[in-house]
Amino acid sequence: MSRSFTIGTLARDTECPPETIRYYERAGLLPPASRTAGNYRLYGPAHLERLVFIRNCRLLDMTLDEIKQLLRFRDEPQSECGVAHPLIDEHIAHIGERIAELEHLQAQLQALRQQCQPVGAAKKCGILDRLEQKTPSSSERKKTQDHIRGTHGPATPGR
Repeated sequence: MSRSFTIGTLARDTECPPETIRYYERAGLLPPASRTAGNYRLYGPAHLERLVFIRNCRLLDMTLDEIKQLLRFRDEPQSECGVAHPLIDEHIAHIGERIAELEHLQAQLQALRQQCQPVGAAKKCGILDRLEQKTPSSSERKKTQDHIRGTHGPATPGR
């Protein structure tokens, strides 16, 4: 008989919160767990392996859609491994774009920091004064939100 895991054990072994495990089940990344007579979830070794794979993808900042594609390749072991290359190449390009955007953001913040020399009263603070001058456009706000989320796809729990 193969080993079974409760959600708490699976969460501990993978450093993945139980609510994220449940989310991955609902999203179709993990197959549904079997249930005990008391309706507790029971996971097997295949769930553990798949969750480790998902967690490693998330650590590389992959979106759930990218992970789903990689899982499809993984689930077809006879398929050509080169199918994953374009997905990874696209992800690499996107990371490069994000790095450039973050460097631009860093330069903006450094320029903002220079607005307040020397330190004085809040009413004369160059940083506060500069932040009061312009309301960001909706596209600027979206970029900021994307940076805060740290993702290039829809916000997802369990980051």
